[in-house]
Amino acid sequence: MRRYALKSLKNWKIMQHRKPMILLGARQTGKTWVMQEFGRSEYDNAVYLNFDTQKSLSAIFEQDIQPLNITERLEGVFHTKISAEKTLIIFDEIQECQRAKDSLKYFNEQAPQYHIIAAGSFLGVAGGKFPVGQVNSLTLYPLSFYEFLEALERDDLIQLLKERNETILNGLNDLFIEYLKKYFYTGGMPAAVFEFINSGDLDKVRTIQNEILTNYKGDFSKHITLKDIPKVRMLWDSIPSHLAKEKKKFVYKDIKVGGRAAEFENAMDWLVNTGLIYKIQKADIPKIPLIAYQSLNSFKIYSLDIGLLGAQAEISKQDIFSPNINLTNDYNGMIAEQFACQELKSAGVSPLFYWARDGAMAEIDFITQHNGEIIPIEIKSSSNTKAKSLQSFTNEFHPKLAVKSSLNVFNKSNNTMAIPLYRISDFYEMVDMN
Repeated sequence: MRRYALKSLKNWKIMQHRKPMILLGARQTGKTWVMQEFGRSEYDNAVYLNFDTQKSLSAIFEQDIQPLNITERLEGVFHTKISAEKTLIIFDEIQECQRAKDSLKYFNEQAPQYHIIAAGSFLGVAGGKFPVGQVNSLTLYPLSFYEFLEALERDDLIQLLKERNETILNGLNDLFIEYLKKYFYTGGMPAAVFEFINSGDLDKVRTIQNEILTNYKGDFSKHITLKDIPKVRMLWDSIPSHLAKEKKKFVYKDIKVGGRAAEFENAMDWLVNTGLIYKIQKADIPKIPLIAYQSLNSFKIYSLDIGLLGAQAEISKQDIFSPNINLTNDYNGMIAEQFACQELKSAGVSPLFYWARDGAMAEIDFITQHNGEIIPIEIKSSSNTKAKSLQSFTNEFHPKLAVKSSLNVFNKSNNTMAIPLYRISDFYEMVDMN
């Protein structure tokens, strides 16, 4: 499978002031594969250390962490010559070895000619001492919809999307929606996508998704205190019910009767730091910079992956693919909003907030700032694109451009741009071209 992160890593390789690279991301998003594939395709050889499965490797860093001494020891352990420009040194599960973390500072300051890439979970990296300012970083998300199409060898569709011939794309709208529904069910976790490519068996895909969810719950007991485990599990299990609500502001008392922020905020922080959920804050006033107007007490949460969300909610393949059921309407836009959120996140659309009028039904799913302008983004779950909240927002705040994303084809009328849901990851390109 081709991952767009590889292009970013190729750019990192030739940077003039390159620092050691940290690849971040939730567990099982493919960090190990990306690092090893990068080493295989871009270097003469790679030295791979996994500090979780090979505990003895930590001894390499126990004496001192001078870069030249470390590379010399690595050459002895792995019986290979390490060439500064031709060898990729991979530190996997780096959170398990604090001394390896510390060494990155000295590689950056004393031996920047070496190419070092490391990976760790968000929690592992955030939870220990780390050389701030001494590394580059890149976040790996689940496969995006475009990566999913490429994994299914539909490069022809990707090329058409890049060419942006709207007449041709409009004629293929139903085909794109067909693939979009496949992605809605499969999601972007590499193991689930790989199973779908190889077997096309959605039941096997669901089995893998459930295994991933089970593994995540296993992580709860490994990395958090015993008293917080039930809170994390309750919060994690509540995600589908929160997203199914028409007004998706997160409310702690919906987790349990009398639930309060003080009781669950540690659990919330843990899930955010591991990358298992996305937390989208409310902006009280849609002005630049949005972060200055955020409401710390009002936010929405989304899952890491749409396929895992479907497994949590026990959404069946019949729900997705039956011609008589419009899943996105039945679930009040839960699937559409989840999809848009993870596509925007993986495309690097930032900052990402939402807006709502207190005491009223008006709510804009996402708002961002770009080129000095505030852009509201309204997500519609089907071809029914009436957007009263978006109209209310534009009437009050007069944005230069408003975006509406649905299952309809692309069009632009006055200051409103309609972007097909399956093309929302091209947000920046489409906004800049129009």
